[in-house]
Amino acid sequence: MDSNGEELAPAVRSILTAARERAGGDEHVSVTPRSLTDAIAAAEADGRVPVIAEVKPTSPTTEGQRDDDPAELARAMVAGGATAISVLTEPEHFGGSIAALTQVRNAVDVPVLRKDFIVTESQLDLVESDLVLLIARFVDDLEHLVAAAKRRGFQPLVEVHTRDELDRALDAGAEIVGVNNRDLGRLEVDLDTFESLAPHVPDDVTLIAESGIASTDDVQRMRSAGADALLIGSAIMDGDVTENVRRLTRA
Repeated sequence: MDSNGEELAPAVRSILTAARERAGGDEHVSVTPRSLTDAIAAAEADGRVPVIAEVKPTSPTTEGQRDDDPAELARAMVAGGATAISVLTEPEHFGGSIAALTQVRNAVDVPVLRKDFIVTESQLDLVESDLVLLIARFVDDLEHLVAAAKRRGFQPLVEVHTRDELDRALDAGAEIVGVNNRDLGRLEVDLDTFESLAPHVPDDVTLIAESGIASTDDVQRMRSAGADALLIGSAIMDGDVTENVRRLTRA
């Protein structure tokens, strides 16, 4: 179950169990971040759809695994027009690593998001990144963790799936909100999720659409519904990442 006592899909339950057992860092990190909002503005000025492209070796919802060098993948994504890069650092279920994130951040000059299942403050201290993902459904004291991330210099991206989670995120001081179209209880994807929540997000909050975005039609749909940027993983990792990013950023 999650922090609200609700049932999770077995794969997600396993991920959360592992996250709760994972150790954190010993000393507070201090980050001078690359601004996501500035990167989004630069992409739009250049005529590109702002896309956060994800380096995702594997996941419980995809088949197979890519063993490409993460830094090379990230450079290829930026060459295609990616506004920012997301790096999975969860090791057991996604094949990610802290080392991969460090390699990527050293290889590119765009903002880098650490995508993981962070549930304790000390887990923020494992590596420097520009943004960190905090999943509202998994975090007991969201306001505390958002504030702890900001104190270190991180830009927290708070992920939500329901109106209640969105309200919690806004009350916790989230300035960047990601709406996950995937229901973590059933692992089903519905782009209506973003469309239903977007009208309730204040204009001064940066709004990201996550999951299920596979085509240029999907990109246009999410942008029309109010997405400032899109987080896209599988549709980019499946094939030539440069061309995939270029196609989706020019939608």
